[in-house]
Amino acid sequence: MKMDGEKLVSLWEALAEELVRFPSPNLTRILKEVTEGGPDLLVDIRSSLQSPFINRHIKGLYDTHKARVSESTRTLEDQASLGDPHTRAVGFETRYTELMVIDQFKRTYNERHHELVKIGKIHAKLLEERTKVKCERIWTEQLFKRKPGSKSPPNIIVVSGVAGIGKTTMVQKIMFDWARGSQYQRFAFVFLFKFRELNLLNTEDEPQMPLTRLIAKHYNYLYDDRLNKILQNPESLLFILDGLDEYKHKLDFTQKKLCSDPNSYFPVHTLVTSLVRQTLLKGCSVLITSRPTALESLDMERVDRFAEILGFFPEQRLMYFKKFFGNADLGAEAFRYVEENDMLYTMCFNPSYCWIICSVLKSHFTTPEEEQGAAPRTVTELFVMFLYNILTNHRREVEDQREILVKLGKMAYHGVSNRTLVFYDKFEMSTFDLQPVLSSPFLSGFLKEILQRESTLEHTTYTFYHLTVQELIAACSFYLDPSGNVEELLEKLASCKDGRFEILTLFMAGLATPSTFKRLGGVLGELERKTAKRILEWMKQKAELVLRGQDKSEALRVCQWLYETQNKKLIQDAFGKYLQMNFSNTTLSPLDCAVLGSVISCCGELKELNLSHTHLTTECIRRLAPGLSCCSSVT
Repeated sequence: MKMDGEKLVSLWEALAEELVRFPSPNLTRILKEVTEGGPDLLVDIRSSLQSPFINRHIKGLYDTHKARVSESTRTLEDQASLGDPHTRAVGFETRYTELMVIDQFKRTYNERHHELVKIGKIHAKLLEERTKVKCERIWTEQLFKRKPGSKSPPNIIVVSGVAGIGKTTMVQKIMFDWARGSQYQRFAFVFLFKFRELNLLNTEDEPQMPLTRLIAKHYNYLYDDRLNKILQNPESLLFILDGLDEYKHKLDFTQKKLCSDPNSYFPVHTLVTSLVRQTLLKGCSVLITSRPTALESLDMERVDRFAEILGFFPEQRLMYFKKFFGNADLGAEAFRYVEENDMLYTMCFNPSYCWIICSVLKSHFTTPEEEQGAAPRTVTELFVMFLYNILTNHRREVEDQREILVKLGKMAYHGVSNRTLVFYDKFEMSTFDLQPVLSSPFLSGFLKEILQRESTLEHTTYTFYHLTVQELIAACSFYLDPSGNVEELLEKLASCKDGRFEILTLFMAGLATPSTFKRLGGVLGELERKTAKRILEWMKQKAELVLRGQDKSEALRVCQWLYETQNKKLIQDAFGKYLQMNFSNTTLSPLDCAVLGSVISCCGELKELNLSHTHLTTECIRRLAPGLSCCSSVT
């Protein structure tokens, strides 16, 4: 804008030509911003990079807060790059994943399905198609900037993403960048609260508290009369509320009595609701992170910006593999194997899954060829190899791994049944008799690879490194404990309609295989064969009923279970000799086609496969090919 008119026109023409050639939402936004913002745009950019004016009375608290936040985020970064076994391969800065902004909230996912399944299937398609023409690819700092045409920046921001996708990492990066002064400088103070910590504050001893007390409990150096002075300028405050899916309370936006004074006493969940409703500190900014399944408790009409973390783009996946392996050629070889496996490649969008896949494949590909064995093909095989590596690496540390896994599995199953992700030392850990184990130095080995420990306020909390690890451990308990009530489990699997047992069922099927019994049995002792027998009987009955019905979605789910078993006879018995399968007018992903192609090829012959009016890409047809050759008729 400071150049002469001729250069400005030349730039504008070049951007217009680029827009025709590649109609990216990002470029459209840039042009709109420049057109509508003009010189004001430069002011906005400069203000986001310049430190705010700080009253001399609170300057000391401001400096202390920045220093403390910087220290805590630096500790997290050091842990990420050095100490934490689940992230040490790739440093904090490089682990951060980009975001995709969705202009308005739409419930696009069928809640019947598990997030791994539903998100994984649409992820590649979303990246390849929607990101070019519908969704805007943004950087984290843009979350807080005003949109073109808007008079003010967004106040209430929601960032959604499945388990392990990078929401908390994103939050850490925001705190890190604010503390070091590189971004978000229009905020004088940034406060981070984790919902898992807020769960502990609605107690009988202190059922209510003011906002000032809530802040001081988390930042004790702000227990100062000057805190009220800080709160008098709400436009300069950012509150980050991380992990809504871990909150035990629902945010009730219909309640009439909300808080408006930071010194008035209210239950903590009312304080949170009041911040979002802007009755408390009107004009402050609030960022909430959540898994998609917990968004129903939010009043999305009050949200100014909704964003979703979609995870790694294809080029980032390959880069991650190369960095993880420390050898570009070996990393590329492992990635080529993953690309040929639809299930594993689909999972790679998620940084946590990517870490698990890399850790398993690194162990596999660095083992001498004559000792390698088969690489994982199914979800169960992948996670069983992950668990096996942990058990064998720490086998000398403890003799009763099986007993500990049974207790851990029962707690994990309790969590899956009740949608519990966070376990507290004085509650769940005590109930399942895990406190003695967790308080010993033993946690530094075996369990540290499975559970993440965090001290919050007066309590210690534990979470599994990933929801899917929790689901695997839950499934394993039924194969390790002869007293496990399998019939009760099957009743729950049959009656539950919200998808919480989706992956648990997948693991129950995949664990009932000879290869699993051999691998885990070698370190844990004999697994329960009666459990495997009952699960396979139930699966066969379920498959026979569903495959002959009209519910195409259910048929795909059952095929996924059958695929996990890798049991040719079971699949043949379930399909029968004269089965007709109808997937007309259905959307099939490459993953669906890979599963169908595999299970149909096990049948020997299928009477008819109806794919009329079903759009199939070249990749879908390639994945389906093994099954097509086994069909008498394909329409």
